Amino acid sequence: MSGRIEAVIFDWAGTTVDYGCFAPVEAFRQAFMEVGIEPTQEEIRGPMGLSKRQHVRRMFEMPRIAACFEQAQGRAWTDADAEAVYRRSEALLLALLPRYSAPLPFVPETAETLRARGVRIGSTTGYNDEMMRIVAPAAAAAGYAPDCWFSADSTGGLGRPYPYMIFRALEAMQVSSVRAAVKVGDTAADIREGRNAGLITVGLIEGSSLLGLSQEAYNALPEDKRQQAVDRVRRAYADCGADRVLLNMSGLPELLDELQYAARKRCI
Repeated sequence: MSGRIEAVIFDWAGTTVDYGCFAPVEAFRQAFMEVGIEPTQEEIRGPMGLSKRQHVRRMFEMPRIAACFEQAQGRAWTDADAEAVYRRSEALLLALLPRYSAPLPFVPETAETLRARGVRIGSTTGYNDEMMRIVAPAAAAAGYAPDCWFSADSTGGLGRPYPYMIFRALEAMQVSSVRAAVKVGDTAADIREGRNAGLITVGLIEGSSLLGLSQEAYNALPEDKRQQAVDRVRRAYADCGADRVLLNMSGLPELLDELQYAARKRCI
């Protein structure tokens, strides 16, 4: 391998669209409220990046949420309950997505820069195919369209942290090696997916689910509070093994230059 980066594989909500990853948060909140549970932001965002069905089940497995369900319903939760809440959250999310598909700052410009360099753009997602049929056209109309995208519907329901969606994207783009691709995401699940596939992994701070703030709320933070929030997210990415961390998407082309230079030096 010459050290050239041939492809970048992005996540969607919180990485390339939906600043702060709010559409899934609101859908999960409403769906759990309907069965008598008021989940916290931390409980909702903890499993973010998994497929939405996996996400709901992971929330039900949290001791506090399980206890709240038993108190509200008078019995322990079952697989049928998790499926029912998932189905309700899916319906809510489908209704919300048209309002939450705008690209994050610097995403269209960065994608254009990558393409000008011959870098292919793929994507994987915790959304399912039906959701993506809403998100992808809306993002394309606003200036961002990857070469391909894959959900867990393409891999027998095996979403993150399994690497199979990434492998499908690499195959579709005919990337020569896992060492010639980079995964960029905004959750621990994204980073684990990339690591499991053997890719260099990059965490994004601004707009991420890990940051959990709207653009307006983030920009309104005093400088010291903003730095504290950024440092918190950097630590979270370090804890899950991210190779690099970017403040926002504008730094990606320069980072790819650094990675390619380092790879070429190792080959000399």
